[in-house]
Amino acid sequence: MIRRKYIRTRQLKPGMKIDHTVVDRLGRNLVVRGTVLDKYIIDALLGLGVMSVYIQDGEEEEKLPSVSVRAKKMIEKLRTDDRSKVTLSASVRKRVAEGIQFIYSHAEAGELADAADSIACDLLDSIESNNAIAIDIGALKTSDEYTFKHSVDVATIAMIVSKKHGLSKAEIREIGVAGLLHDVGKTRVPLSILNKPGRLDDDEFAIMRQHSVFGYDLIKEKEFSPAVCLGVLQHHEKINGAGYPLGMTADKICPYAKILSVADIYDALVTERPYKAAFSQRDAVEMIMAMTAELDMKAMQSFLESMILYPVDTVVELSNGESARVVKNNPHYILRPTVVGLTSGKVYDLGEDLSCASIIIR
Repeated sequence: MIRRKYIRTRQLKPGMKIDHTVVDRLGRNLVVRGTVLDKYIIDALLGLGVMSVYIQDGEEEEKLPSVSVRAKKMIEKLRTDDRSKVTLSASVRKRVAEGIQFIYSHAEAGELADAADSIACDLLDSIESNNAIAIDIGALKTSDEYTFKHSVDVATIAMIVSKKHGLSKAEIREIGVAGLLHDVGKTRVPLSILNKPGRLDDDEFAIMRQHSVFGYDLIKEKEFSPAVCLGVLQHHEKINGAGYPLGMTADKICPYAKILSVADIYDALVTERPYKAAFSQRDAVEMIMAMTAELDMKAMQSFLESMILYPVDTVVELSNGESARVVKNNPHYILRPTVVGLTSGKVYDLGEDLSCASIIIR
């Protein structure tokens, strides 16, 4: 049973789990319910003047089925570490958080290009430090304010996808800049529209759809390459012409925008907002996979091959009723890793073994 405890923010300790969503005065999520607190989040809450919160107290650990001797042997034999994922050190997270807040607070400033480039370089250094080729956006924790976190998430996802795509180091850095700035035009959208908790009406949506144009206008005269500017302008375009603001088709959409579009849609789907619940990573990936008429196939494929949905050692429930542990991921079948049944010790190669075709992870 989960009990709720009211506690002063200064008494919080890393590892505690918050039991309510903390919002700012405009109704924007700062920390969502269920978040496991770390020092960075606790310091941020104190800095924002949040003096007390509810935490979960006395939560019982989930009881997992016992692991048979056969299963232990098969897990030990087959376990293969996941590909390297991008991680940010505490110092990099702090610089990135401060930098992205500066960008969105000083969108008209002349230092915008230098600030964006500095953050992109930090992200690129983090990617290269351990040769990261996969994404775990839940571990980034760059900010608890949606616009800031979303911008860094999109930039990071786009950079990893670009690496998979075969872009040069300079191009990966540039697409990082475009990702950081892709929503900067929202600084010109009225707050009453930007933070509306319900569905926008037609007039409000028409204004919101102009944010990519506003962003392009903000940066086109500054020291950004044409590719970065077009990436910001076109990140909501679709290859079938159904996007906005100009309804361009595939041949007129720049490569950066095609990658940013996938990253933007995915991160928006998996993020909780005041007006919608977050989709699971699995559901979000399946929705992305269904958008073949709208998203560039090469960008989509590079994105899918960069994702890890079920990290090695994750315990999952199979559709045949058995609990299993993930022992190996296959980048070509991200929804179907190799798992070992905890009781039977049976190996299920969900991606390659046709006898497992009818079995899915619930």
